[in-house]
Amino acid sequence: MEVPYGRYEEAYKAIHSALNGLMAPPPGKRITRLAFAWNMDGTVATIKAFMGDELLFTLTFSWNMDGSLREVART
Repeated sequence: MEVPYGRYEEAYKAIHSALNGLMAPPPGKRITRLAFAWNMDGTVATIKAFMGDELLFTLTFSWNMDGSLREVART
């Protein structure tokens, strides 16, 4: 889904929908905390999901030069 720049509510909903599967915790776990890291240009670099102090997974974001999202990788 492509959302025009400046339509933040639509963008957040689109991101939520796209990340829903990527954000699923491992079986038997639940996400209790998220930690965000930002790039110098204000884009999201990583989102780390935790259950307590246990790191469940990390999402790493890659961006195109035009500011559009290129890739989200889960590790």
